[in-house]
Amino acid sequence: MGFFYSALISFFGCMIGVPIFFALVRAFGFYTIVNEGTAKVYVLFGNVLDVITDPGIHWLWFRIGPAAPIVNWVGTCYTLDMRMDQVYRRSEPVNSEEGAPMGIGIWYEMFISDPTAYLFKNADPQGSLAANVSNATVRGLSNMKLADMLGSRHQMSQVVREEVSPKSHEWGYKLGSVYIRKVHFRDANMTRQIEEKVVNRLRQVTAAIKQDGENQVNIITSTAQRQAAIAFAEAAALRPKIVGQALKDISSDPDILEAMFEVLETQKTLDGQADITLVPEKSDILNNLLAYRDGGGNGGHGKMTPPKS
Repeated sequence: MGFFYSALISFFGCMIGVPIFFALVRAFGFYTIVNEGTAKVYVLFGNVLDVITDPGIHWLWFRIGPAAPIVNWVGTCYTLDMRMDQVYRRSEPVNSEEGAPMGIGIWYEMFISDPTAYLFKNADPQGSLAANVSNATVRGLSNMKLADMLGSRHQMSQVVREEVSPKSHEWGYKLGSVYIRKVHFRDANMTRQIEEKVVNRLRQVTAAIKQDGENQVNIITSTAQRQAAIAFAEAAALRPKIVGQALKDISSDPDILEAMFEVLETQKTLDGQADITLVPEKSDILNNLLAYRDGGGNGGHGKMTPPKS
């Protein structure tokens, strides 16, 4: 039981007594702990006693001296965040050289470079830096040509940074990177007009491309038709020569020539639309028809004798 009570007392002593002891030691200024990315400024009766920016454990009695036990009770200890901060300001109003109302979106980094100046030289250093950036943007980027304003963002960022940095450092704030992220038109009517012009231009370009394509197709089609017409004309010119040569070869044999013309005449007769009357061989129907036409000696009223079958 004695061991149990000793362990219990040691546990609560380490859990409660040790933190209280170290808190009292820090309260009386024996030491302080500075975290990474922070700084501490000790002020007593309006005087800055010490500025600690290095992280770790620092013994105040060796740094401040006799004022260390009372600085936390009578004086003030400021803990500052030294890490880099980022701010984006939207649509800073500027005018181009042509008079177009433009908006500039600027992004910049900032961090505390001088803790003492940050605390005592400006009541609102962050707001003053933002106003300084805004003024530098308006002064440095106004009256630029619209084409340069829309295309040279790196150069514009350098102009703003060079104008802001010296003044901001006096207030304990140092400007980091500056970048122009957005350049836009602030007038909605102008934006709509530009959109209409772009749409019309795209339509014109599309129509021109379509017309050029149709012209190319027409050229190809006309070229093909011309070449086809030339080929057909050459074939038509060669046809009489070929037919004439064939007739010349056929006419060398009279029997073949006569048979061919009879076949052609028969084919032509069959292809025609006229009615054909076939007369039997050795029939006197023609004589009877002639006699009927002449009247047959009966005063023009001859009687036709039907042919014998």
